[in-house]
Amino acid sequence: WRGSRKMIPTLKVHGLMVAFTTPQAVLEATRRAREAGYREMDAYSPYPVEGLAAELGMRRSRIPSVVLIGGIVGAGVGYFIQYYAMAVDYPLNVGGRPYHSWPAYVTVAFEMTILVAALAAFLSMIILNALPHPNHSVFNVPEFVRASQDRFFLCIEAEDPQFDMDETSRYLASLNPTGNVIVVPVAPEAEEEPEEGADANTDEPRVEVALGHA
Repeated sequence: WRGSRKMIPTLKVHGLMVAFTTPQAVLEATRRAREAGYREMDAYSPYPVEGLAAELGMRRSRIPSVVLIGGIVGAGVGYFIQYYAMAVDYPLNVGGRPYHSWPAYVTVAFEMTILVAALAAFLSMIILNALPHPNHSVFNVPEFVRASQDRFFLCIEAEDPQFDMDETSRYLASLNPTGNVIVVPVAPEAEEEPEEGADANTDEPRVEVALGHA
């Protein structure tokens, strides 16, 4: 009847993705995409590709610095606890030895260095990588299963200021990928649309997107 509406899924796009068969191809494609001005992009491969992180513009990991600080803090705390307990809070004269007998403190200080540094490495890795992250938009692409086998993927994300569905798709196709340009969808949400015969707002254009297959 007039004014009746129905719910249809709307495709939200995470980005556009292309696949390659060699690490050299994805490395070259990433370099060209960065030279073209794209910044919000990511690459996926079955194994580490030397130079790929640099071409993606990834910064040096902060984890080593966190581990170093954790180790220094652990060593300092371990040493101070022993010094305070043995030389300040409850000093004991054992065989005329000095209260601050530092060689006896080294073992515990070393163990505290290892313990705190290891905890700092674990926690910083979890926090800086925003884990746990059990799902990702690229998992919605059936072809992505080959990222752990024999395919190298480059994805330009929709967050990039230069991203445009048509222009970016044409640009990715010019990189000579294997197969078509693939749309990476985000989980769809329902949108209301008038049924046939109902009043509809025709001022807003509707875009239909088809998933490509490699």
